[in-house]
Amino acid sequence: MDKKVKDKLEAMKVHPKESYNEIIDRLISVSYDDEELSDETMKDIEESLEQMRQGRTISNEELKERLGIK
Repeated sequence: MDKKVKDKLEAMKVHPKESYNEIIDRLISVSYDDEELSDETMKDIEESLEQMRQGRTISNEELKERLGIK
């Protein structure tokens, strides 16, 4: 195992006897969402991607201005 990876895993321990396997399992658990996206969500994503392809976007600055955020 690469020393940098080992050092990072060591730093992530929640208790001194936690194994690397337990750390990796914990990381996978929090980073993986096994819930499928609904048909409505998939449709919304597809529409958003199409809007992006058509150049129908605004900058963060413009959005902040529209929402009155500084």
